[in-house]
Amino acid sequence: GKKKKKKRGEKKKGGLCSHERPRGPAALAAQWTPAQAAPSFRRRLSETHRMAPRKGKEKKEEQVISLGPQVAEGENVFGVCHIFASFNDTFVHVTDLSGKETICRVTGGMKVKADRDESSPYAAMLAAQDVSQRCKELGITALHIKLRATGGNRTKTPGPGAQSALRALARSGMKIGRIEDVTPIPSDSTRRKGGRRGRRL
Repeated sequence: GKKKKKKRGEKKKGGLCSHERPRGPAALAAQWTPAQAAPSFRRRLSETHRMAPRKGKEKKEEQVISLGPQVAEGENVFGVCHIFASFNDTFVHVTDLSGKETICRVTGGMKVKADRDESSPYAAMLAAQDVSQRCKELGITALHIKLRATGGNRTKTPGPGAQSALRALARSGMKIGRIEDVTPIPSDSTRRKGGRRGRRL
C-alpha cells in the first residue's frame, strides 16, 4: 500500500500538468465560446456594455435684469465711493449722493484670510472689483471718490490700499468723477497716544 511519489514534470494521465495549463483571460476565452453562454446572459452582457445616450447641451436663456434707474443711453448715474485706507484695513464703501444710503461696502479683510494682508494693495483691489461689479448690477456707472486716512491725532497719510482700490475701480470700467481727500484734520486735538517719550519699538 505504498503511494508512489510523483516526480516533478511528470504528466497526469489524460491532462496537462498544473504548471503547463494555460492561464489568463485570453486562454479562458479560447476555451469558452459564446455558444455556451445562455441567451439571457448574452443579452444582459450587451445591455451593460451599451453606451448611455449623449445628453444634448440644453441652451439656457439668460435674462439680464437691470435694477437701476431708467436713464438715457450715455447718461451717467453717479454714486459716492468712500475709500478709507488705514494701515490695518481698507474700506471701499459706495453710497448714494447724499451719503445716507449704502449701496455696497466691501473691506480688504473680507477678501483675504491672513490678518496681515487686510490692508494690502491686493486685498484693496479685490474689494474694489467686487464693489464695481455690484454697482454695475444696480445701474451705477460713475463714482465720485472721497479718500481718507485715519486722521484725527493719528496719521494723515492714507494706507497702502488707497491707490490700488482707486486704480481697480477705474480699470473695471467705472467712470471717475471728482477725487477728494476728506481725512479729518483737527485744528487742535487731544493728546496723542504713546506717552511723552513716544512709542518704543
